[in-house]
Amino acid sequence: MTESDIYDVMRQALWIAVQVSAPLLAVALIAGVVIGLFQALTSVQEMTLTFVPKVAGMLAVFWVSMSFMTSTLVAFFNDGVLPRIVGH
Repeated sequence: MTESDIYDVMRQALWIAVQVSAPLLAVALIAGVVIGLFQALTSVQEMTLTFVPKVAGMLAVFWVSMSFMTSTLVAFFNDGVLPRIVGH
C-alpha cells in the first residue's frame, strides 16, 4: 500500500462518514431550530422539550436510514479498503 493509497482511503472514509452522519445531523438541526423558535415564541423554557423530540426524531431517522448506512459501509470496506490492503 503506497502513500497515495492511504490518502485516497482516508479521503473516501471521511466522505463516507459525512454521508452516513448527514441524515442524523440534519434532523437534529431542524428539530433544534423548530423547538428553539417555539420556545422563543411561547417563552416556555423546559429542558425536556428540547431533548425528547430531538432524540425521538433522530431515532426515527436512524431506523429508516439504517439500511443505507449499512450498505454504504459494507460497500466501502468490500470495494475500497480490503482489496487495497490485500493487494488485489
